Amino acid sequence: MNLDTVAINEISKKWGWILAIGVLMVILGTIGIGATFALTLTTVMFFGILILIGSGFQLLDAFRYKGWSLIGKMLIALLYLAVGFIMVKNPLLASTTLTLFIAWALIAVGIVRIIMAFQLRGVDGWIWTLISGIAAIVLGIMILNNWPESGLWVIGMFVAIELIFNGWGMIMLALAVKNRRSGDIQR
Repeated sequence: MNLDTVAINEISKKWGWILAIGVLMVILGTIGIGATFALTLTTVMFFGILILIGSGFQLLDAFRYKGWSLIGKMLIALLYLAVGFIMVKNPLLASTTLTLFIAWALIAVGIVRIIMAFQLRGVDGWIWTLISGIAAIVLGIMILNNWPESGLWVIGMFVAIELIFNGWGMIMLALAVKNRRSGDIQR
């Protein structure tokens, strides 16, 4: 029995649970779309807390070294501490700053995808890479055009959309394995 068969069998036994989690994810994502500002602040603060925890572990790890390694590790820990503190203390500043980085990253990714698309022109489906690149650039420009206000909702919107897509993926997977399972039982 190969790994794929084992995974499918395991999923088919738990299809109802996967379906329920998928439905919950879609509901949470839908609520998130209606509360993007709150979701943005919550996400940024949560990420800031994770960075603060990481700074503590980084600081503990620093004392395992000597010389420049100790100093370098301590500087990294202090940087983590500062960033985490800023994110928790001022999530609005952090979200607008992160949104600016996201916008420029989307534009950069879009440019790279367009270049890749033209390099793949002879391959079926190359147009989808081109469309994806154009969409990333347009999205980045839209975010920049509304910046810094976009910093209040972009991160929350991205998290909400991710929850919805993840939820629908889980729902479709659960229904597919359920249908497959009921087809196997009928045979």
